[in-house]
Amino acid sequence: MDNDNRSKINKLLSSNPSGIVFTSSWLTDQGYSLDLQKRYRKSHWFESIGSGAMIRAEDNVGFEGAIFAMQNQLNTTFHPGGLTALSMLGKTHYLELGSSKVFLFALAKEHLPTWFHQYDWGLDFSVSLTDFLPPNIGLVEFEVKNFKIKISGQARAMFECLYLSPKENSLLACFELMEGLNNLRPKTVQELLECCKSVKVKRLFLYLAEKAGHSWLSYIKFDEIDLGKGKRSLVKNGKYIPKYQITVPKELEEDDQGEI
Repeated sequence: MDNDNRSKINKLLSSNPSGIVFTSSWLTDQGYSLDLQKRYRKSHWFESIGSGAMIRAEDNVGFEGAIFAMQNQLNTTFHPGGLTALSMLGKTHYLELGSSKVFLFALAKEHLPTWFHQYDWGLDFSVSLTDFLPPNIGLVEFEVKNFKIKISGQARAMFECLYLSPKENSLLACFELMEGLNNLRPKTVQELLECCKSVKVKRLFLYLAEKAGHSWLSYIKFDEIDLGKGKRSLVKNGKYIPKYQITVPKELEEDDQGEI
């Protein structure tokens, strides 16, 4: 490898953190031709992980490194959300949840890159492509070793858990999660409630927050939230909650009676 190309590879390695994926299209945009990328792989600077993506040779890259590339190189809205985000934020330690499943969310028009499917991350993924929330609200930066990615903040992650309920997450588990969210910012919650397109999610979120007795709920402007019309039956043979016009598992209401 000549000095010019060696200088380019040194610049690439020194200006990017370890543990991330490098997409071929992004490298090309940065001035690293497909031929040069091939030479880097042949020289064992990089190794392919699938069509159009590489990692540093012998680098330990987790799914977070793939999310970094999708967010910063491919400009997609893919992000860890739901239970995964709450776990990363330390909010699921008291629940018996499997750690091998990762919940990812993105806009309905997007799709995971081919290389993501081709590489063995050692995890199961649940991918939700949905427009029920705008892509840029309720996210926070999360540090992973020596780089940062965007993940759902506590409030948005709770919305995402409810979006997947009761099929993926039981409402009883969602209530346990909600109980731990006593420090949410009313402004963020208000924005999410006003922008959310799912009536089910909004009604459940408010019902569970009220049941948990969170003080931040008193700052929410209900008259600015569209809760839709008509009843929503979420479970069979459940308990009807007139205020929110939803049917929830009887166990949720029996908990209150048991505390008397």
